[in-house]
Amino acid sequence: MKFKIIGRRYDVTDKIKDYVEKKLGKLDKFFKDESEARVVIGTIKDNDYIEATIYSTGMMYRAEASDREILAAIDKIVDVIERQIRKNKTRLEKKIKRDATLDNMLLSGSEYTGGEETKEFEIVKTKRFTVKPMSSEEAILQMNLLGHTFFVFKNQETDEMNIVYKRKDGKYAIIESIE
Repeated sequence: MKFKIIGRRYDVTDKIKDYVEKKLGKLDKFFKDESEARVVIGTIKDNDYIEATIYSTGMMYRAEASDREILAAIDKIVDVIERQIRKNKTRLEKKIKRDATLDNMLLSGSEYTGGEETKEFEIVKTKRFTVKPMSSEEAILQMNLLGHTFFVFKNQETDEMNIVYKRKDGKYAIIESIE
């Protein structure tokens, strides 16, 4: 597993890096290919927090935890991600096509350069990720794993970009593109 460990208002020591790599490295047994882990460690008020996202074969597992001690927060996050993996492993194995290749298409929130510049629309973050074909059910599963309220995916039936989102009544809806 490849690690990217970032400290936000926090001095990440070698001891902490080694502990993160040791604990999250144990999850590598669940992945068939080279997975990547992005870990952000920081402090808010009197608590240390950690956010971890693991990317593998187009799947993302994400968790957050905080505690007075960073080592305890790391243990919590490993438990959460392992629970996510175990809970969905069987279901995901049925859904993921083993020999499917990832699309090279990237979604980008690149900055708009045309028209008048205004300060009303400030883009504070851009995310890029590989989009793979999946069913709407798998997209809902991914959205829930990430803890988000929406998820962009390429519908494997129509080969179109879709968005699935969670409604206020707890049900799910899909936005389909028309050309």
